[in-house]
Amino acid sequence: MDRYAVAGDEVADRARQQERHYQLLSALQSLVKELPSSFQQRLSYTTLSDLALALLDGTVFEIVQGLLEIQHLTEKSLYNQRLRLQNEHRVLRQTLRQKHLEAQQSCRPHNLPVLQAAQQRELELWQALEHRIREEQQAMDRKIVLELDRKVADQQSTLEKAGVAGFYVTTNPQELTLQMNLLELIRKLQQRGCQVGKAAL
Repeated sequence: MDRYAVAGDEVADRARQQERHYQLLSALQSLVKELPSSFQQRLSYTTLSDLALALLDGTVFEIVQGLLEIQHLTEKSLYNQRLRLQNEHRVLRQTLRQKHLEAQQSCRPHNLPVLQAAQQRELELWQALEHRIREEQQAMDRKIVLELDRKVADQQSTLEKAGVAGFYVTTNPQELTLQMNLLELIRKLQQRGCQVGKAAL
């Protein structure tokens, strides 16, 4: 008798999973209609079905949420690094201007030509420094782009390992856009699930 009860529970579980799969697939098909037609064509029934299967137990939703939080923290950190560098450069410029202004205001008229000549030489040195500052800023920007590219590759790898359809490490712009659309579909499903409960996506 116990064997029949266990078998009945397994059948009921499979039926619930099948119903959940159908609900996720149906919701995905509805959301895909909101995408540009060029991407709708690339998302076959099989891809959407595989994506729905990957979403069944909710783990992928948690992974996507975690990746999103990591991405936001990384972006904020990189933005703050860039902002700090810009502020350091701005302070240098303001300090030099202030120093020149104070020197000119406190200078006796007969020494003004000598001071102006010295300040002109200092400004010429500053122009060379400005060039170095621009190079430093460009290096920082390149570092930021590389770091963001690494994060994207990490996200792609994580989602691929989790078995999410459509995800693998790539730098192809069309594939990246498709993956971003898939992520957006997952996030929209997650938001719907939070609003109306997991059972009624």
